[in-house]
Amino acid sequence: MKKTIITTVSRTALALALGWSATAALAGEIDSIAILAPEMGTDMGWNQQGVDAAKAAGAATGVEVVVAENLGYGDVRPTMRELAGDGADLLIAHASGYNTAAPEIGAEMGIPVAIVDSPDKLAAGTVADYTASGSDGAYLAGRLAAKMTRTKVVGIVVSGEPPSWNNMSVAFAEGVKAENPAVEVRYAVIGPAAYSDAAGGKRVTEAVIASGADIIFGEGNGSSFGMLQAVETTPAVDGGKAYFIDVIGDKTSIDKGFLLSSVVWDLTPVYTAMINDLKAGTYGSHNYDINLADGSLHLLKTANIPDDVWASVQEIQAQVASGAIVVEKKYDADSVHAMVTTVEAN
Repeated sequence: MKKTIITTVSRTALALALGWSATAALAGEIDSIAILAPEMGTDMGWNQQGVDAAKAAGAATGVEVVVAENLGYGDVRPTMRELAGDGADLLIAHASGYNTAAPEIGAEMGIPVAIVDSPDKLAAGTVADYTASGSDGAYLAGRLAAKMTRTKVVGIVVSGEPPSWNNMSVAFAEGVKAENPAVEVRYAVIGPAAYSDAAGGKRVTEAVIASGADIIFGEGNGSSFGMLQAVETTPAVDGGKAYFIDVIGDKTSIDKGFLLSSVVWDLTPVYTAMINDLKAGTYGSHNYDINLADGSLHLLKTANIPDDVWASVQEIQAQVASGAIVVEKKYDADSVHAMVTTVEAN
């Protein structure tokens, strides 16, 4: 059984200690927010980026941040009720598996919620979505991979097929083909919701490398550690090194020389905008996203990328940011499958 970990002092407890009511806040005043993460906020990926960004947004806006982590992917309604009862002014449901429970608890407890992978649930004052479309960054990663592959085969390994992963997979494949149509794109899925399956990530990535790929674009949360391990221990078919392009976080601190890049998501501007919209009374009027222009989305530069290649990628990034190159957002799995060759891993 997963252990729920909640950090920071709740507003209700503080109110009782100081002898004032937690409901006495003025309209538009935001005292605390809570973020609910399915895994620990130390995964150098989705969970850590969310937790770190929430803390940074809270610090920037003078708002207390309560972190509930390691919640798993089951029913989080009890934890949501607890956080709402403790006085949180916003619940950030940081997992696509929470996008049904969060609006329900929000309505029940009278608290705004933020969800992912359900932009159609936008509701004035109550629900907003932040399905981050990392497609522009993934497109750049595809251009980079196609420039650097020796075997002319690159791979995509995913821990499931949620809209955000599908969107980046399509964009990566489009970037590869735009750079060099002769480069093949192999694709493998660890499982329907294998986000924390590191062993599965290693096994499936090994199979994709064995199929010819010398660069792996991995979308996986906790399973990405297994992907990186496979790249570190499995030579490419030409006998040279395989490389890994990560998503969302930055694994530079644990890299042994095999990390090529990462499509980094910085959610701090997103959460800051949410808090400011709550204060302004405009929350739920629009959904939120990340982009190249404000740096909330960017490609990681590592020592494994030659300077001339990086300069070329930066020129392409400028074209994407300006709109000269338009990366269409596609969130369905069928669009992915139409562009790749699927690899079956035993």
